[in-house]
Amino acid sequence: MPSILIIGGGLAGLFTALKLAPLPCTVLTPVALGEGASSAWAQGGIAAAIGEGDSIESHVQDTLVAGAGLCDEAMVRLMVSEASDRILDLLEFGVPFDRDLEGKLVQSREAAHSHHRVVRVRGDMAGRKIMEALIAAVRHTPSIRVIEGAEALRLLVEHGRITGAMAQEGNRVLRFEASHVVLATGGAGQLFAVTTNPKEAWGSGLAMAFRAGATIVNPEFVQFHPTALDIGRDPAPLATEALRGEGAKLVDKHGERFMLKLHRDAELAPRDVVARGVFASIQAGNGAFLDCREAIGTKFPEMFPTVHAACVAAGIDPVTRVIPIAPAAHYHMGGVAVDADGAAIGVPGLYAVGEVAHTGVHGANRLASNSLLEAVVFGARVAHAIAGQAQNPTDAVMRDAGSAPGDNDADAKEILELRRFMQENLGVIRSGAAPGWKADMRKKISGRVMREGLRGKLGDMSLVAHLMMTAALNRKESRGGHFRADHPAPAPVPQWTFMRKTGIDLPDIPSPGTPGLQFWLGPIPARP
Repeated sequence: MPSILIIGGGLAGLFTALKLAPLPCTVLTPVALGEGASSAWAQGGIAAAIGEGDSIESHVQDTLVAGAGLCDEAMVRLMVSEASDRILDLLEFGVPFDRDLEGKLVQSREAAHSHHRVVRVRGDMAGRKIMEALIAAVRHTPSIRVIEGAEALRLLVEHGRITGAMAQEGNRVLRFEASHVVLATGGAGQLFAVTTNPKEAWGSGLAMAFRAGATIVNPEFVQFHPTALDIGRDPAPLATEALRGEGAKLVDKHGERFMLKLHRDAELAPRDVVARGVFASIQAGNGAFLDCREAIGTKFPEMFPTVHAACVAAGIDPVTRVIPIAPAAHYHMGGVAVDADGAAIGVPGLYAVGEVAHTGVHGANRLASNSLLEAVVFGARVAHAIAGQAQNPTDAVMRDAGSAPGDNDADAKEILELRRFMQENLGVIRSGAAPGWKADMRKKISGRVMREGLRGKLGDMSLVAHLMMTAALNRKESRGGHFRADHPAPAPVPQWTFMRKTGIDLPDIPSPGTPGLQFWLGPIPARP
């Protein structure tokens, strides 16, 4: 009998489940609903060309420009054209988007957008309020079974088709049998030492999909948010881009606006440009700070309560002081290759939605507030596609599969080493000539991947790091979020990176064509 399993309890997973109703589905989430989901931390909002003077064409063009030649234009148009319908869905689910005195949705402007088109909630609380509304809707939808505290370990595959997943709940291992599995596991920011991502976002979905035979596209493209609060917390609190949209400035310790000489749009330049500007100022010993005193001032607590609370908790009053900032791993543009309905290419029964998926809409550099839009647009498309295939589905069968191993302190130490290595070598600015690439740590990561029997968090994090490293070393150009100091110019022809497993043993960082890991750069595929 057909059955549906959704792995992940963030916006993408919950929205897909709600759009599947009244078809039964099971949602697995490693923590309680609303916790550990990057969606809940999103501060900006959702981009949608619904305001006066704005247009779908303008939103498409802004997205393509930000994507630096690697966007799939057909998929971008699909996403942007369905934005207004998905905003209506969210309103029906109870999301309290900001409205003006006439009842119209208030829209803000963020970097690289040509119009005010980001719908938000109380300035910087969009993610939290959207998730609160969806969680309430899920709790009142009898067709959705939620199993909290269950972390997926691997996908089950028989004869090339997905048949379910294994998961760990406390000290138990559970086997879920399902004909349709939706990965909604989020990003991979926790591979880096400085990130805005929650602890659960370490690339688990990428590892599971790769091991199951899926193709991973563009894993080297990581977006570093330029304005994470530099206050020593892990994860680092985010200072939303909407602050700069309201006029906040980026300054160094001397009070100089360093972005003025780097881009004509200064603080509202594309994120990769701003992140490199902030990084360079810090590396030069001048520090980097967000100055909101003049543009926002005493309105800060009311306009941006989340950022204000994080600042105050760190002993900073943003009304009277500048805010120390640093770039942090924020969003992964790479992911599982899927079609327009979110179906993983080449793996029947597997779907991916949200940050774990590669739809082609973000290219080399995601446009601000397009991420939540992608999650709801393709979540609806995944639900519609599955509903058309899974006739009369039943709940996924859950079976006890034994006891789980305990925590490994040695693994925790090695994970910290891995994150530091990735921060130093795959951060805002990369170089194939960097000493770190010849170090023992790189060989250790590759060695772990060659041991196919190494499972668990350390093994999967090492695998995803290995894919990122391989792709980053072989993409000898700078484009969007991927900047190579030793190859600072873009290549003449934009190409995607494709990676697929072809054998049991995965080798050391390879050149293209090495057995075990199929790697190639190719043109953006034409879609029907």
